[in-house]
Amino acid sequence: MKPLTVIGFLGSTLDAAKFGPSRWNKWRPSVSICMQEDLRVDRFILLHGGYHRRLAEFVMDDIRDVSPETEVVPHLLDFDDPWDFEEVYGKLLDFARDFPFDPETQDYLIHITTGTHVAQICLFLLTEARYLPGRLLQTQPQRGAPQPVGTWSAIDLDLSRYDSIATRFAEASAESASFLKSGIETRNPAFNRMIEEIEQVAMRSRAPVLLMGPTGAGKSQLARKIYELKKLRHQVRGAFVEVNCATLKGDSAMSALFGHHRGAFTGAIQDRPGLLRTADKGLLFLDEIGELGLDEQAMILRAIEDGRFLPVGADKEAASDFQLIAGTNRDLVGEVAAGRFREDLFARLNLWTFSLPGLAQRREDIAPNLDFELERFAEREGTRVTFNKEARERYLRFAAGGDAPWHGNFRDLAASVTRMATLSPAGRIDAEAVALEISRLRALWSGAKGEEDLLGRLLSGDALERIDPFDRVQLAYTVAVCRSSGSLSAAGRKLFSVSREQRKSTNDADRLRKYLARFDLDLPAILAA
Repeated sequence: MKPLTVIGFLGSTLDAAKFGPSRWNKWRPSVSICMQEDLRVDRFILLHGGYHRRLAEFVMDDIRDVSPETEVVPHLLDFDDPWDFEEVYGKLLDFARDFPFDPETQDYLIHITTGTHVAQICLFLLTEARYLPGRLLQTQPQRGAPQPVGTWSAIDLDLSRYDSIATRFAEASAESASFLKSGIETRNPAFNRMIEEIEQVAMRSRAPVLLMGPTGAGKSQLARKIYELKKLRHQVRGAFVEVNCATLKGDSAMSALFGHHRGAFTGAIQDRPGLLRTADKGLLFLDEIGELGLDEQAMILRAIEDGRFLPVGADKEAASDFQLIAGTNRDLVGEVAAGRFREDLFARLNLWTFSLPGLAQRREDIAPNLDFELERFAEREGTRVTFNKEARERYLRFAAGGDAPWHGNFRDLAASVTRMATLSPAGRIDAEAVALEISRLRALWSGAKGEEDLLGRLLSGDALERIDPFDRVQLAYTVAVCRSSGSLSAAGRKLFSVSREQRKSTNDADRLRKYLARFDLDLPAILAA
């Protein structure tokens, strides 16, 4: 057996007794530890304040009498206010850091029966955090006739050693992971492992979380589920505030995020708290954070690190205590390299980064998500719709096959289910409805592919996502004409052949140049692509 060291406070009340034989009829916790037949104490570190030095010497003498083999080491630890949690914890933490622990060769018991309640709580927390590398020791008097020995028990805070507790924790963790997946029995192993990690991070950390992945992969839904889980566990009290940063442009971005004071600019007729303050004590989800300007990024970084920021037009900082989840479909590493995203902000966000795969990378999860979308339709519309067997099998063969690219990911799947359910008024999706939907999806994806082939070489995927489908068709045609014309004037004559006849003076090239500039394009780039 390893030598055993006990660390505990002197009990200014429980350890006190009148000097004389009668004291041996009283249970005194610190003395009783060394009177146990089944507990050999090799060393006792007795923590006490200067005011109780005499009582400490009295108790140490009695310990030596009942257990000569025990080395009693007094340790002076004074508190200005023994009920001040910050002071008590800080001084005990300093003690723990300075103490020459050697868990490889010695065992330690941390006595939590004596001392103020604040001291007992601090000893528990420091033991749980392994600053005090031992087990907790609890003592109590024996029921019945007065006697000095009492009883003792040790508590090991390594919960993995308790089978029933470990089982319950595993079940609770599985329930939380299922909650984050909206109860969907997903089958993709990599996705399930990622959700388990996110569950642990959500429950044990308030650090920012970065969710990466293509549009429609479920970043927004997952962020809301994280918030709801934390609220169920009483880890947040405030609101869930979701912001699509792609919609925040120019001066309005600062005002929307950080608020403004009345009169800060034209149109600021009243104070605005801003979204960061709205998220106080809650969770802020900044979707498409890569769309923020560098100035906004700098202020977001300050708000994350210090919880403080300066509203527009204010001369006094505001405060907000929020947890941040950021979402993006951009390659932030590339954005940092290009100077469009702050390196220090990315480093702060990159502690917990999770990449959500698209639907095409999780084809085995299409079937359970199909059922989930049907349930959502029933809740939303008040009408339950199901597949017949043949129709379901046909749809899943197509959906899980390699010919289905699922460009819009789960948004495409949700829209597809909604269309089939809506066009099946009898409440049953049959093979004909599935055949029509498959044709519709193929046409949709074929158009998307043609558009991407034409514009994808000129615009990043993010820039393309920010263009309305109506404008994409027009822009694709315009680019095709420019590529076949060779000059802005020639392209302009083709594109404006009707309207130019109705104007007295024409400058087709300038008109076309301004149109292309709306999308950050010009003719040399189009011809070089």
